[in-house]
Amino acid sequence: MAFPAAVLWDMDGTLVDTEPYWIRAQHEIVEAFGGQWTDELALQLVGKDLMVSAALMRANSHITWSEERIVEELLVRVVAAVREHLPWRPGARELLEELAAAGTPRALVTMSWRSLADAVLAALPEDAFTVVVTGDEVDHGKPHPEPYLAACRLLDVAPADCVALEDSPTGVVSAVDAGVPTVAVPFILPVPERAGAVQLPSLVGIGARDLAELGLRARQSSAGTA
Repeated sequence: MAFPAAVLWDMDGTLVDTEPYWIRAQHEIVEAFGGQWTDELALQLVGKDLMVSAALMRANSHITWSEERIVEELLVRVVAAVREHLPWRPGARELLEELAAAGTPRALVTMSWRSLADAVLAALPEDAFTVVVTGDEVDHGKPHPEPYLAACRLLDVAPADCVALEDSPTGVVSAVDAGVPTVAVPFILPVPERAGAVQLPSLVGIGARDLAELGLRARQSSAGTA
């Protein structure tokens, strides 16, 4: 079997540039309750499970809504923005199309809930992803390994035979702890170096063969610490 057996994609910040939409939505909600949201607080939510993010928003503002209501209000705003304009991360669309043409299985592994994932998927070719795992469909979100393990089960592949693409420290921890060789493409936040992952400044110019080589390097770095 050719390596990788599958490529597992994070969505926000890796596939598409939706982080500004999330940050704007956080500002709008907090300010509606007379509070003030800061970029420092917003950065603490990058890559996290949405219920965790909602709890942090409540703890740092005057919001009186339940955490579930906060998540729903965030999603309404971000879904509307995505439907108006889907901003790709550089090089992501070209790599995704090449993997699809080659028949490499592809999973979308996101902490966004199904409503936002569906809005993104609606703008993609019908066969862009083989399986989708969303934050409202797992018991434990990133940085827990469950989302990536769930994707591997759905694809019937071993984690060590796949490659994950991530942009955040939280996502990289989730993928590496699931045993998936990981390519980190830091975006909003720096990603600490760690065994089991390699880093790229961008996906621009990265093809399927490059990705396979990077994944093998990540797997070898993990094996070297065993």
